[in-house]
Amino acid sequence: MRLKDFPAEELFLKGSAACAGCPDSMALRVAFKALGRNTILVVIASCTSVLQSPFPYSALGVPVLNMAFATGGAVGSGISAAVNYLVKKGEFRDRPTVLVWVGDGGTYDIGIQALSGAAERGDDFIYVCYNNEAYSNTGTPRSGATPYAAWTTNTISGKKEWRKDMAQIMVAHDLPYVATASLAYPTDLFRKMQKAASMRGTKYIEILAPCPPGWKFPSDSTVKVSRLAVQTGVWLLYEHENGKTTYTAGTKRIIEGQSEQVPVAEYLRLQGRFRHLFQGEEADGRVAEYQQRIDEVLENLRFAYKLRERLMDLEIRR
Repeated sequence: MRLKDFPAEELFLKGSAACAGCPDSMALRVAFKALGRNTILVVIASCTSVLQSPFPYSALGVPVLNMAFATGGAVGSGISAAVNYLVKKGEFRDRPTVLVWVGDGGTYDIGIQALSGAAERGDDFIYVCYNNEAYSNTGTPRSGATPYAAWTTNTISGKKEWRKDMAQIMVAHDLPYVATASLAYPTDLFRKMQKAASMRGTKYIEILAPCPPGWKFPSDSTVKVSRLAVQTGVWLLYEHENGKTTYTAGTKRIIEGQSEQVPVAEYLRLQGRFRHLFQGEEADGRVAEYQQRIDEVLENLRFAYKLRERLMDLEIRR
């Protein structure tokens, strides 16, 4: 799949209320192209509630339901059940895809209970967390997804904790499909959305969504920041299905030695929320701490890849 092979139909329409460089609008545009018009969109209180444009107009070319902050998993379950009933009655010729679109605040924190319950039941919908690593729609306070050392309005000297890994929490729910994605790799995102739509049960996709005003970088650099997150190893691209994790796109190339890992300082320096890391006598040590943590993760992945390659080679020789 190449960008020029994407469907021409645009379901994310002109005139949205999104900020310049908004990652949410970019991700929605790709998701709609992957899923098509036969989609029911559930929007949980977030930036998407605003960018879809004021009533009675809409920048979204599919049916949309706007729901309360904590309800993503519950509403997805309810609509999925209603769709199943209407399919059984013959009201739908083709089963619509139920797409629940939620920010990190409504996923990592406020909505995790409803999502976990739906995942345990295996209700049939795609749950997308577009992760801008803060409550960006309400003044940019920290969320459970906010990374270590990041400035927010209530971590003004930098967050003291490392973020939780929500995608791995969903892997632990034994879902049929869990994936991570990046705006800088749209064909990878497109393919993952289509794969999720082809499966039954609860599917979880998390998209890193760099927010220009919240992360404090120029609005024309959203894709650049997205790409650097992957190239440095800050954000890993993978999919997990049938108990197996496969790394994809830029992450795959780093693990397999096809691409050089970029120093994390290049990613952090672009963002005003990390400006304090480069100030004062301890600056080098703080950045080195960040780099060390990322390197440890990637080194473990490289070791696992080399071990798997060696075992496959021994199996072939045998």
